[in-house]
Amino acid sequence: MSALSHDPLWPRAGGWPAPAEGDRMDAVLFGAPAHRTSLSPTGADATPAAVREALRRYSPTLIGPPPVDLSEVLCVADAGDVAEPDGPDGEDRLRARVGALTAASDLVVVLGGDNSVTYASAQGAGAGGLITLDAHFDLRDGVSNGSPVRRLVDGGLDPRRVVQLGIADFANSAAYARRAADLGIRVITLDELRRRPVEDVVAEAVEIAGGAGPGGASGIHLDVDVDVCDRAVAPGCPASVPGGLQAWELRALVRALATDPRVRSADIVEVDATADAPDGRTVRLSALCVLELLAGLHARKGSR
Repeated sequence: MSALSHDPLWPRAGGWPAPAEGDRMDAVLFGAPAHRTSLSPTGADATPAAVREALRRYSPTLIGPPPVDLSEVLCVADAGDVAEPDGPDGEDRLRARVGALTAASDLVVVLGGDNSVTYASAQGAGAGGLITLDAHFDLRDGVSNGSPVRRLVDGGLDPRRVVQLGIADFANSAAYARRAADLGIRVITLDELRRRPVEDVVAEAVEIAGGAGPGGASGIHLDVDVDVCDRAVAPGCPASVPGGLQAWELRALVRALATDPRVRSADIVEVDATADAPDGRTVRLSALCVLELLAGLHARKGSR
C-alpha cells in the first residue's frame, strides 16, 4: 500500500492495541488465516494482514449527526492471529482463543481465512444460533470451506436456529437445498432478500437464531462470507458470481445484524487477498464490514 497522508484532524481506523490482561473490551479483532482445506486454491491466509492494512484507508467516524468517532466511544483491541488454524489442532487453538476473547468482550470479529473458520469460531463463542450471509449452503460432507454449517449441526447446533441469507441460484445443488429443508434451516434466498426491507429480514433472522432471546445462555454467530456479493465488487472471492449483493447491501445487512446484542461473534471470510483486483476492492469491502460491525455494536450500546 502506498504511503498514506497524515492529518491529526483525520484519524484512521485500525491500529488498535493488543488486549490487556483482565481488561473488558467492547470488541476484539482476531485473525484466523485458514486456507488448507479450501475446495479451490486460495491465498486467503494473506487476508487478515491485508484487511488490517486496508482499515488504515478509512476513518472510524460515523457522520451522524452528531458525528461519532468509534475509536473514542468503543474500546477496540486487536488480538493478532492464531497460528495454523487448519486441522484438528489448529481448530482447537482457534476455538480456545475465541472462547477466551468472547468472555472478555461484547463482540469478537474473526478475520478469515476461508469459510472453514466458521466452525471453530462459532463453537468457541458458544453460539446457540447462526446467521450466514452467503451464496452457498456450506452443508457439504467432509471437512472444507464448504462444510462449516453441516459440521456445526453435526456438533450439536440446532438447525432450527440457523438462518441463511443470500442463497443464490446456480451456486448450489438440489441435494444440498433438500438437506437444508430437511434440517429445518430457514433459507432466505437472494431473490427473497432483495424483495424485502433490510429491517424485516434482520428482525426475522435474529428472532430465529436468537432462540432463547436476549437473556438466553447462548448468543448468535454471524458468518459474513463475502462471496455473497456480486463478482464485480468481490473479485477476490473465488466463488462469487455475477448478480450477487452490491457492496452497500452487504454493509447495510452487516450493520443491522450487529445492532442485536445476541450477536456475540462474527467472521469475515472467503476473501483471497492475493487474487483481488488491483485496487483491492474485495479486501477494502472486508475492512468496511469490520467497521460496520463496530457501528452496529455502537448502536446497540446507545440503545441501552
